[in-house]
Amino acid sequence: MEETQPPPQPKLPLCDSLMIWLQTFNTASPCQDVKQLTSGVAMAQVLHQIDAAWFNESWLSRIKEDVGDNWRIKASNVKKVLQGIMSYYHEFLGQQISEALIPDLNQITECSDPVELGRLLQLILGCAINCEKKQEHIQNIMTLEESVQHVVMTAIQELMSKEILSSPPNDAIGELEQQLKRALEELQEALAEKEELRQRCEELDMQVTTLQDEKNSLVSENEMMNEKLDQLDGSFDDPNTVVAKKYFHAQLQLEQLQEENFRLEAAKDDYRVHCEELEKQLIEFQHRNDELTSLAEETRALKDEIDVLRATSDKANKLESTVEIYRQKLQDLNDLRKQVKTLQETNMMYMHNTVSLEEELKKANAARTQLETYKRQVQDLHVKLSSESKRADTLAFEMKRLEEKHEALLKEKERLIEQRDTLKETNEELRCSQVQQDHLNQTDASATKSYENLAAEIMPVEYREVFIRLQHENKMLRLQQEGSENERIEELQEQLEQKHRKMNELETEQRLSKERIRELQQQIEDLQKSLQEQGSKSEGESKSSHAWRHLICAYIRPAN
Repeated sequence: MEETQPPPQPKLPLCDSLMIWLQTFNTASPCQDVKQLTSGVAMAQVLHQIDAAWFNESWLSRIKEDVGDNWRIKASNVKKVLQGIMSYYHEFLGQQISEALIPDLNQITECSDPVELGRLLQLILGCAINCEKKQEHIQNIMTLEESVQHVVMTAIQELMSKEILSSPPNDAIGELEQQLKRALEELQEALAEKEELRQRCEELDMQVTTLQDEKNSLVSENEMMNEKLDQLDGSFDDPNTVVAKKYFHAQLQLEQLQEENFRLEAAKDDYRVHCEELEKQLIEFQHRNDELTSLAEETRALKDEIDVLRATSDKANKLESTVEIYRQKLQDLNDLRKQVKTLQETNMMYMHNTVSLEEELKKANAARTQLETYKRQVQDLHVKLSSESKRADTLAFEMKRLEEKHEALLKEKERLIEQRDTLKETNEELRCSQVQQDHLNQTDASATKSYENLAAEIMPVEYREVFIRLQHENKMLRLQQEGSENERIEELQEQLEQKHRKMNELETEQRLSKERIRELQQQIEDLQKSLQEQGSKSEGESKSSHAWRHLICAYIRPAN
């Protein structure tokens, strides 16, 4: 009898298997095919169910659900999902994702590439098996079909082989990784053995059913044979007959089949016991896997502590080197003690000096504040004095100019009075002469007229016109010359007045600057005297007096 074996199940690709695993989560968005997953909404909801504390509501609200056929929104959602996964691996799990595991988002959103989508779902699977609810997710994986379980386990193994931890591994971490790998291999072997036992149990069940069918048929045949035996009792007494031989042969065959049935039932019970033991071992391996994952988390914490301890060890080495240096320095401590004693004495002396200097410095600060207020007041007064002095100089200049004008007017008045007196005298003389000439003119009128007429008749007409024209031009030239000379005189007078004003302003400024210089020199002399009196007390005061002198000199330079 040939054993019937079930046909081998086809191996599903990574994307399809992970989509079947993704459907175990209760998501509001559908995740039945690749196009539904390219929107990124279902993956974000799965991540929210995996770790609600990390992928919280605020993060989930940034994923836009109304996507439609807009590939830009899809690309934005998938990019946010990948960034959240990478930050979860880096910050929460303390791991770095290998470049070989990072998918191409453009291929997912534009072309709906199942290979790249499978990589992204593989990263989501890594988040699920490393989160706090990993036992629950592993139990969900165990409920899937065997082919799906196989693909999911290979994906987990690929993740574990390509993950790069953030800190360099040491011996203990390497041992734990080896233990994790061994536990994963044992788990895979247990799953394979469980699959084989399940197939063997199915085969045995099929064999048992076939044997039961054969038993039933044999029982029916036995009943028929018994009936025939009842009919042929007499014929069975003779063993040499054909019927007796068939009966004995059937009885032997029945006994053999019963023994084979008993043997198969015993083997079936053994296989059931073995299967139960394997299930117990699988549960133990799962508990051991949980313990190893907890140990891995502890190793991550220990890695951080090792980094801290390495930093502290580096600091300790540096401190040891400094301690060695200080030990070498302590050998010369005797000379330094003597120097310390002398320095302490000098320090005490300097302390007394500093106390006295601090008191004097407070006084000097008070005096300096008063001096600054006085300086401000003096500057304001200098400004006011300069403005008033300029105003007084301008008024004095105006007064001087007005006095000069007054003197000129007085001289002009005197000259006019003299002219008036002379004109009066000449007028009286002319009156007298006019009275005399009136009498003479009456007698000589006829003679003069005849003389003028004679001169006009003697001179030609052309010469007479030229003579008149030349007289007119001579008068005009005299008037122009007098006007230009008057304008030139006025311009020169204005320039002379401006120069006088400038000279007066410069003289006032020079006088004010000299007065200021004298005041500042007097202040400098007073300060130098006071500083020289204080400089005999300590060297610090001499330095401060030098600083004050330097400050005052710097103040005087811009003033000069």
